[in-house]
Amino acid sequence: MVSRVRVWLNRTYAENVFFMDQLRRNPSDRAVEIHATHGDPDSPVLAAADTAELEPEGLSPAGYVEFALDQCARRGIDVFVPRLHQSAIVAHRSDFEAVGTALLAPPPEAVAVFHDKVIAYEAVQAIGVPVPPWWRVRSADELLAAVEELEAGGHKACFKPASGAGGVGFRQITRTPFSLLHLSGFPGPYVQLDLVLQALRGAEEPVDWLVMPRLEQPEVSVDCLTGPDNRVRLAVGRTKNGRRRGFTLDEQWVEPARRTAEGFGLHYLSNIQFRMFGDRPVLMDVNARPAGGLHQLSLCGLNAPWAAVRLALGDDPGELEPPFLGQDYTVVSGPRPVMAAAPVARAEEPEPLLPPAPAPAPGKSVKATAHVLPLQPLTP
Repeated sequence: MVSRVRVWLNRTYAENVFFMDQLRRNPSDRAVEIHATHGDPDSPVLAAADTAELEPEGLSPAGYVEFALDQCARRGIDVFVPRLHQSAIVAHRSDFEAVGTALLAPPPEAVAVFHDKVIAYEAVQAIGVPVPPWWRVRSADELLAAVEELEAGGHKACFKPASGAGGVGFRQITRTPFSLLHLSGFPGPYVQLDLVLQALRGAEEPVDWLVMPRLEQPEVSVDCLTGPDNRVRLAVGRTKNGRRRGFTLDEQWVEPARRTAEGFGLHYLSNIQFRMFGDRPVLMDVNARPAGGLHQLSLCGLNAPWAAVRLALGDDPGELEPPFLGQDYTVVSGPRPVMAAAPVARAEEPEPLLPPAPAPAPGKSVKATAHVLPLQPLTP
């Protein structure tokens, strides 16, 4: 009799309820039980899991590693998919292996490279992956100089934190004076240059921003599954152009993603994003973790979460190609159950057993759950 697989997701995105669904509907017909922890009692991942706990509040990275080891040992976790405190957790991979848990995450070196976007851009550029022009700025004068240089080249400027996940802190620069126009409709990403400069000059501490030209659509997120041998098993691009989404195997997107995943050892699931700068694709971001939209590959006949769990358990799924490319689609919000009030007890922090782990990347807020709906093909 084949034993069950016990998988833990910690403080993960709301969309990963679909990740959990795919694990349970795996093509191997293997029994999967899912444990989830979160800081928000209303996260839908808690309700979707077989067992769940609220995470202790205010843990240091080292304290969180202790909590995680205790969870893995006490819950009999076979595969741990860490999001929160990923850097600290992967630094203790051998400790998790000692309690029988495989980490579905890259090694510390790969996580460190892509924690800082400047280091990441320099590193991928060195292996021939194209990147946009960029400036690292920490003051109002540096920001103004970068914006003026971009505008002199005919580009619009934007900025985002040099470290961080997703679109948190992303803004587009405009010189249009603030007016009632900016107070109509929904809030947007545009900020007035004079207001940003004023805020920087009045700030008590320097910022750490990356300034670059605004990149154009399409945006292509390539989901990769890479083995510990640095060989990519799966690479499929998800395209986004306005509301319309689709899939691609075009080498202009997939080849640089494969080169990045293999070159830096982005083991297991990663997501590598590109946009257009002029007439060529350039790297936008690298996420050393599964993307929230990974489940959308099911429209191509792929179950990437299960393939990753198999790989983490030493059961190599081999090279994976989508049997077909699904039709274009869009994403809409939908309801998902949450636990009743006071659903689960908050876990206690275990006694420290290990030395402090490295500081992690800043966390990212969960997103709303979403479903995918098909779109009709565009007419020629």
